[in-house]
Amino acid sequence: MKIRKLFFLIVVMYAMALLAGCAGGNEAKTGSAKSGNELVYATAKDINDMNPHLYAGSMPAQGMVYESLVENTKDGIKPLLAESWEISEDGKVYTFHLRKGVKFHDGEPFNAEAVKRNIDAVQHNAKKHSWIKLSTKIASCNVKDEYTVELVLSEPYYPTLVELSMTRPYVFISPKNFIDGETKDGVNGYKGTGPYRLTEHKVDQYAAFEANENYWGGPPKVKKMIAKVLPAGETTFLALQKGEVNFVFTDDRGADSLDVEAMNKLANSGEYQIVRSEAMNTKMIVANSSKTDHPVHETAVREAIWYSVDRETISKQMLNGTETPAHTLFSPNVNYANVELKKRGYDVDKAKKLLEEAGWTLENGSAVRTKNGSKLAMKLYYDVNSSSQKSQAEFIQNSLKKIGIQLELVGEESTSIAKRRSTGDYDLLFNQTWGLAYDPQNTISAFTSESSYLHTTKGMAKADELYKKIEEVMVSTNEEARKSLYADILTMVHNEAVFIPITNGSVTVVAPKRLKGISFKQTQYELPFEQMYFE
Repeated sequence: MKIRKLFFLIVVMYAMALLAGCAGGNEAKTGSAKSGNELVYATAKDINDMNPHLYAGSMPAQGMVYESLVENTKDGIKPLLAESWEISEDGKVYTFHLRKGVKFHDGEPFNAEAVKRNIDAVQHNAKKHSWIKLSTKIASCNVKDEYTVELVLSEPYYPTLVELSMTRPYVFISPKNFIDGETKDGVNGYKGTGPYRLTEHKVDQYAAFEANENYWGGPPKVKKMIAKVLPAGETTFLALQKGEVNFVFTDDRGADSLDVEAMNKLANSGEYQIVRSEAMNTKMIVANSSKTDHPVHETAVREAIWYSVDRETISKQMLNGTETPAHTLFSPNVNYANVELKKRGYDVDKAKKLLEEAGWTLENGSAVRTKNGSKLAMKLYYDVNSSSQKSQAEFIQNSLKKIGIQLELVGEESTSIAKRRSTGDYDLLFNQTWGLAYDPQNTISAFTSESSYLHTTKGMAKADELYKKIEEVMVSTNEEARKSLYADILTMVHNEAVFIPITNGSVTVVAPKRLKGISFKQTQYELPFEQMYFE
């Protein structure tokens, strides 16, 4: 018996050793944040399909792997894969002179033929990209010589270079990754020209990116980037404390993995720093004006919700001043957005008056207003992985209760909320503007897109007039005419209260103190990891 017990003990110890070895191996693969020259960042969602011509993938991850012809900077559009360009007098032909000696991660040359194949692949899936107006303007992409490519438009379109600079879809993947000459039905690999290349991916666990040592801009100093999938909140906070991850940032949904209190605890430990960008976007509630049989269709109801939101309290008490109160769809520093608009501050009495005048009354001591036998009730969808959205939703729910509106809160994954936005299956949902680099043109273009804000705007009284003005502003070559058209567009959506602003948000980074070179792009969707280094 003693021998059998001893044998059993040996087997158990051997099994435990094997398990420990497996765990150690997995840690090596997923990265240890303590290991010197790598960043392990927490992300609430998997990187998903990294096909840059579709929309399932993580934009911060895609930004490491793929590049565009030009880059949007604080000082305007600058060269990236194109060293220079000319625009024809009629604004319809863009000629790009490409950077020479650039290769994709698989060794394939980056040249005019690769540019044409990529742009043609995007255009062959035009319906998918209808939200980006450039996709409706490209007539052809022509190879002039090995390093010169010509983009011909059907009509002038002033945001062309801005939209070419975006994280997707006009970025470049190796032609070897195409399937049957296309990318619309998938790709067989993810080889770009960017500073990092994807080397390993375990779905819903982690993705590993290694420095592209042959990068045309010089190899990055941080040699490894690991995206580790972790639930936002306490799990991520504990992972940072244990050294399992060492970097977090506001993701491409505008959500932070940590609340402000947790960030401050890490900074106070002396091991981490907090770095914030300038205001990048407007966090808002989007109302579905197209639901004609629902209270949210009424402008008075939407205005009442607007007046009921205490933005100062949300900014100061819930977000510790890290985001500022927003009173318009775009902050005045956004191009063309410094427009005089009707002021709507926090005013509960005004909200109640609007509802009374619209026929929504409180009867028999009821807590919820009714009209013609229907309750003033609706649903607000928020990102289940965003602690700040959840707390704001609960705060707004309580505020609306005070004016007789019943608000049901529904937390869902961001992909589910995006689907609701495109199908119109929502009353209210949290969202954010495209951001500093892309606005106002991209958010406004999305007003007419089925995949974005068509259901938000098409129930407006003057929707057809709005859409006509949007078409006009995008092709206008006259600066004064553009200013006037944008003023009209912003006034129309503001007066209809279809976008209810909450705060102006920024990108927040929590990183090791010894990490230097932290900066921000003009976009809220990616970070210049290649500029970072450890001291």
